[in-house]
Amino acid sequence: MSIILYTTSVAQLSSVTYYDGSQKLNGLSGIPKKPGNKKAGVLILPAWMGIDDNSKSSATQLNELGYYTFVADIYGEGNYPTDMKTAGECSSRYKNNVELYRKRIELALNQLIKSGADAANIAVIGYCFGGTGALEAARANMPVKGVVSFHGGLGRDTTKAIEQIHPKVLVCHGANDFFVPETQIKSFQDEMRKAHADWQMVYYADAVHAFTDKAAGNDPKKGIAYNEKAAKRSWQLMLQFFNELFE
Repeated sequence: MSIILYTTSVAQLSSVTYYDGSQKLNGLSGIPKKPGNKKAGVLILPAWMGIDDNSKSSATQLNELGYYTFVADIYGEGNYPTDMKTAGECSSRYKNNVELYRKRIELALNQLIKSGADAANIAVIGYCFGGTGALEAARANMPVKGVVSFHGGLGRDTTKAIEQIHPKVLVCHGANDFFVPETQIKSFQDEMRKAHADWQMVYYADAVHAFTDKAAGNDPKKGIAYNEKAAKRSWQLMLQFFNELFE
């Protein structure tokens, strides 16, 4: 394991090397200065470009609130996308092979626990492609209390039977996100009912895809844009969700 400090104005993250077989993975671990009584941990799954400023910012903010964090490296060294085209290709590999995606999530989950988080008090959050991963963690009934998907894809592997989902599920969705078709939304909601999940889905007015990411720009006509109001509201809802999970 190699440790390299990533410094911010409020907290610091450590670069952690771990492996999937021979594939080298480079995640980021955040340890709070004052852990909460539950020593709760949050696994963060980044969007399709891989570890980015949005996921790092989420980690450091959660560290300040007393949570352990780990930002997962899904792609692995040598496989990081350099533009939207390669990001689409990289993320599609995992969306079309959910077992591989789930394995990478589980490996990162193990790193979060190794950092000091209580294995009995874990949540998974994800952005866009990572939001899809958070839902896969719930579908696989990973040992986590709940998952949060921010503007994530809602599709699933339809070759797999719908089974009861035990982790609680929160989906924060842009009301104007045309990258997620209505048919996919209806299918997801039907899946949640059939899985007898404890789920919530909240829509944010005027928000499109990537509404939590400041790097997404401010032009919603492109379908990808930051929305400050939606970002703040969804963050507060997530914290409320955590209070329920870790009470």
